[in-house]
Amino acid sequence: MEAAFVVPLFLFAVLAFLYLFEVMAVQTNIRAGMQYAGRKYAEQAYLNPFVSTEELEEDIREEVSTERLERSMVKGGASGIDCSSSYVDLMNQILYLNTSYTVEIPVPVFGIFNVEKEESIRIKGWCGYESSIPVQAEQKIVYVTENGVVYHQDYHCSYLDLSIHMVPYSRLEELRNASGGKYYPCERCGQNVAGMGVYVTDYGSKYHTSMSCSGLKRKIYAVPVSETAGKGACSKCGK
Repeated sequence: MEAAFVVPLFLFAVLAFLYLFEVMAVQTNIRAGMQYAGRKYAEQAYLNPFVSTEELEEDIREEVSTERLERSMVKGGASGIDCSSSYVDLMNQILYLNTSYTVEIPVPVFGIFNVEKEESIRIKGWCGYESSIPVQAEQKIVYVTENGVVYHQDYHCSYLDLSIHMVPYSRLEELRNASGGKYYPCERCGQNVAGMGVYVTDYGSKYHTSMSCSGLKRKIYAVPVSETAGKGACSKCGK
């Protein structure tokens, strides 16, 4: 009776330690990935003070390795890394890199427990500039695009989400986007329709013949609202 009780308990304790070591390994790897992403930003800050959250996530995946993340306890694997709350203090050229992810811990009998994790670091760009202008410690973070004229409070705003769909070229005349507008050929790739299908987005006004067209790629930057001078609030998420 005692052995039947002690042996499973011992095995459960060993399993718990193994999971603990794996969680610590994942945390260490992601921190190393964040430092790598931060160094890349610091090196390029004097040329480009902005950095997109997608670039940060890709740099972390590159350093940790996508294969390692896919077989780790991180929920969603490589796609489970989220840097959407990161932003750059443009006055002082400091990157506030915040990475969140969820660790899935399988517990026999009881199922899977999700543990939310968040890591944060600050990196000063190597620009040789230090501002003497005081900056508020806490500022509201909003999201902007390279050529956008508005800022967004919601990172998942539908105007930021391209929502790419493939549709038959023959239906373009009857199709309308979410705003009721027609689709016109993209200046970069829409002139040569070689196949039967083209690519459109919910709120875009262009159709594309290639998924790799730069018109279907969008860089999103997280910045303090004080750095959005001249931009208005998004009509959908900025109210």
